[in-house]
Order: sequence, then structure tokens, then C-alpha cells
Amino acid sequence: MMDSIAAMSVNMHTAQLQQSVSISVAKKAMDSTELAAQELLQMLPDTSGRGQVIDTYA
Repeated sequence: MMDSIAAMSVNMHTAQLQQSVSISVAKKAMDSTELAAQELLQMLPDTSGRGQVIDTYA
């Protein structure tokens, strides 16, 4: 009986550790994806002023 309780406790702690590591890796991946997206947005050309005037005589 005590062996099964100890084994269950070890298994539970192992599962908690695996979950914590998985969440940590997912957060790192999200952070690096966010950084990559910000860099891509900075690479876009400046389009300020475009679409402000409509040529109605064309």
C-alpha cells in the first residue's frame, strides 16, 4: 500500500514537472514568434499618406 502511494506521488510530481516545462517552452516559442512578427512589421515599407487623396477626375 505504501509503495503505491509513493509511486503515485512520484508520478504526480513528474507530471507536474513535465507540464511546467511544456508551458515554459510554449511561452518561449510565443515570445520568439512575437519578436519575429515585430521585426517583420518593421521591415514593411512606410505607407503613410497613401489613400488620403482620391483622384475623382480620372
